[in-house]
Amino acid sequence: MIKFFRKIRQNLLMENKTGKYFKYAIGEIVLVVIGILIALSINNWNEKGKIRDNEIIYLNNIKRDLQLSITEMNQFVDRRNSLINSSNIVLEHFNGKPVGDWNSFNKHLVDIYTWQSFYLIDNTYQELKNSGNFAIISNDSIKNDLLNLDLLYKKLKNSENHWRNDAEQTLHPGSYEKHDISSMSRNYVFQQSNGKMGVYGNLTEETFGDIFNDQKQKNGFAFAALNFGVMNGIFLEMTKKCKKLISLIDNELSR
Repeated sequence: MIKFFRKIRQNLLMENKTGKYFKYAIGEIVLVVIGILIALSINNWNEKGKIRDNEIIYLNNIKRDLQLSITEMNQFVDRRNSLINSSNIVLEHFNGKPVGDWNSFNKHLVDIYTWQSFYLIDNTYQELKNSGNFAIISNDSIKNDLLNLDLLYKKLKNSENHWRNDAEQTLHPGSYEKHDISSMSRNYVFQQSNGKMGVYGNLTEETFGDIFNDQKQKNGFAFAALNFGVMNGIFLEMTKKCKKLISLIDNELSR
């Protein structure tokens, strides 16, 4: 092809057709420029295709993380509701209700003492953020809601830290100083592993010292009910945000 164009140029020069030569040369340059532009367009199209393919992979991974997080949060909400119930039962005994089963009472106490922290499943979001690839998500609504979900998670962790401080100030000192922790823990572990109440140890009032005269611990159980309720409110906000994100991602993937 190059030899063909060169031969045309040479023939024009040999025939002294300078005007036609320059017109032809300009036309050839235009063709070259058009070819370059077409090549660049194809290259850009290919690059956009690769970026979109990567975006789809990330979106599917984010969706999977969100679905796992929803399952985890639902379990934590159920667990927190159980702890709120345990806190209220313990407070009833502080307010004068007789304890009929010290083994059951022990389970309520240890459940509250051994609460667990929640960790959001956000591996894909963290990878995007830490690698500087967050901009690969082209849908602004998805990006904004991911950021808002992260803010809610930080709010939850602040609530957990607040409760941890309350527990260290109110619940833990009295339990360390006045309770028979060894008997309590063995009894609790046996109940958890066998699903039976009061089989191991048959705890008595002496196991717990003068717990009902400890105002700090009473306040601690009141704080527990309050703080776990606050956490559950945040969990519900986070769950709603996750479901909205899944819907946005499904719409984005279907286009």
